[in-house]
Amino acid sequence: MSFIVVVFLFILAFLVNKRIALLPGRLQTILEMLVGYVYSYVEETLGEKNAARRYFPLIASLFLFILAGNMIQFIPGIGSIGFFGHEEFTPLLRSLNTDLNVTLALALISFFVIEYAGISELGGLNYAKKFVNLKSPLDFTVGIIDLFSELARLVSFSFRLFGNIFAGEVVIAVIIFFVPVVLPVPMMLFEVFVGFIQAAIFSLLTLFFIKIARAEAH
Repeated sequence: MSFIVVVFLFILAFLVNKRIALLPGRLQTILEMLVGYVYSYVEETLGEKNAARRYFPLIASLFLFILAGNMIQFIPGIGSIGFFGHEEFTPLLRSLNTDLNVTLALALISFFVIEYAGISELGGLNYAKKFVNLKSPLDFTVGIIDLFSELARLVSFSFRLFGNIFAGEVVIAVIIFFVPVVLPVPMMLFEVFVGFIQAAIFSLLTLFFIKIARAEAH
């Protein structure tokens, strides 16, 4: 499913790039406005043009990958075509963000980029001072708490995305079983909204944590 999403995004990028014109049409104008708005927001958040140019591709790619992964689950056959083994149904394809391996991999990418952003901006020694401070017992305690908070992002990033998407899939399956005609449609529309929101939250949190990592220790 991850490869399918990546191939879909490559094809989409190719088609969009092929249709770019010097005098933009209505659709291109809308897309340019959206990309320009997001880029300006990243630049304003990070407070530096070079930083925005460096991290904007990552933020946008995370959003598009997660969003496409969340939307592709509504294609007929995803999660419903498979085989039975030992009286248990196993789908051939299922939503990629309902697999903790995928969300953990995304969390690791964000985690290492956040740490890289802090080290590259402040230097390794100054960045380490955020977590190891021997000036006083209170500063040392606060640093250790910050260190655990930093590591806890792996759990919060991965389980937040996994939990919301997996829970939505389970709820839709239950509703289809009990009320198969009317109720699943509005629930699916709600899950489309949830999928968009979760993609935005993951990307925005990565952006904000990059900003925090690049800030001087107080």
